[in-house]
Amino acid sequence: MKEILIQVAQLILCLSILVTLHELGHYWAAKYFKTRVEKFMLFFDPGFAIFKKKIGETVYGIGWLPLGGYVKIAGMIDESMDKEQLKQPPKPWEFRSKPAWQRLIIMLGGVFVNFILAWLIYTVMLVVNGDNYISIDKMQENGLEFSEAMKHAGFQDGDKILTVDGKHQPRADWMVVDILLAEQVIVERDGKEVAININDGGVKAILNGAKGQGLYMPSPKEIIVDSLIPNGNALAAGVKISDKIIGVNNSSVENFGELKRVLDVHKGDSIVLDILRDNQKLEVLVLVSDSASLGFARKGLDQEFFQGLQVTNEYGVLAAIPAGLSKTFTNLAYQIKQFKLLIRPKTEAYKQISGPLRLFKVFDPGWDWTRFWNFTAMFSIWLAFLNLLPIPALDGGHALFTIIEMITGRKMSEKTMEIAQITGFVILMSLMALVFGNDIIHLIKGT
Repeated sequence: MKEILIQVAQLILCLSILVTLHELGHYWAAKYFKTRVEKFMLFFDPGFAIFKKKIGETVYGIGWLPLGGYVKIAGMIDESMDKEQLKQPPKPWEFRSKPAWQRLIIMLGGVFVNFILAWLIYTVMLVVNGDNYISIDKMQENGLEFSEAMKHAGFQDGDKILTVDGKHQPRADWMVVDILLAEQVIVERDGKEVAININDGGVKAILNGAKGQGLYMPSPKEIIVDSLIPNGNALAAGVKISDKIIGVNNSSVENFGELKRVLDVHKGDSIVLDILRDNQKLEVLVLVSDSASLGFARKGLDQEFFQGLQVTNEYGVLAAIPAGLSKTFTNLAYQIKQFKLLIRPKTEAYKQISGPLRLFKVFDPGWDWTRFWNFTAMFSIWLAFLNLLPIPALDGGHALFTIIEMITGRKMSEKTMEIAQITGFVILMSLMALVFGNDIIHLIKGT
């Protein structure tokens, strides 16, 4: 329970930072152009607010529903739908009285601040921690071992991933996303290049198989027995801890991926393991289970092993500034690609969307500040991207109408704006229902 509370606290802090700064972007822009801000709310306040205080012309407060926040700008058609105010003649301090270019800046102020925040976080993190990632080349030096989901998509144990849509990806943390968004992956298999075409069925299998398990892992060079399963076939055959497996049926195997391929062929059969024990070569007859298992765990995939796969690029302050900006745009590009994946219904990627009931799980139960700030930067980019979508009721929708006005020289009627706002609100509520529905289904299933 303590760990969950720590994760929830991190989520609330993250949302508080993002929402406050996003709304401050609108607030600062509005104030700069002498536009009245009537309310500034952290979180939504339907019915009541936890805290409210009026300072000058603005009511500041904290709502009880942590799903966002808002600023209410005088003379703006927004979710408040204050029709009485709009019936009055426009006042100089109202949003609707301002030139289109000023209104556009006010609408995009929140998105701009979100991008600046992500850039700042990444820059500071690069200076403090450097850029740390697991090298895919180091990871697959002896080939990779794949989950059943990845095998369903066409991968085989022992494959080495060469290119994804013609490009080499050096980072293991982005590899799965690249594969999900790819049309073709080239792997090295038994010394030959093999093309794997990624279709919607393969994407669906990978997404479903990603729940609670890794999709691929490195294959250590040596196969050394670390533990034996009680009543397992290996134990019954006389295999011992620290035995080194060097071959099967008098044919050498150099890594666990090769061994797994042999076991897949010999399910339910007996094989002869070639073993080194105390510098002596032994042969052990052992039965392969129907699930292609011998009943032992191997050494090698410990923390020290994975630390050896890491690459760290260090940055000074001046170098970190452009590198932080580059990282911000790289993450934005990936967010856009992942959004495209959500609108491909056959992949069922939309079922993976998490809302606040599950979102807290991405945070570390022990409160890791590095992870916290990295996720905050990522969510800041995601929030900026979502708000740029041309949906009425979002910043992007308002910006689109303003840009159309600037191009045509004609302002949309307030009636049209009201209809668009209501339509956008219905779309957002439908999306929110989908997100909460996904959360509830996953909570019921315990996933």
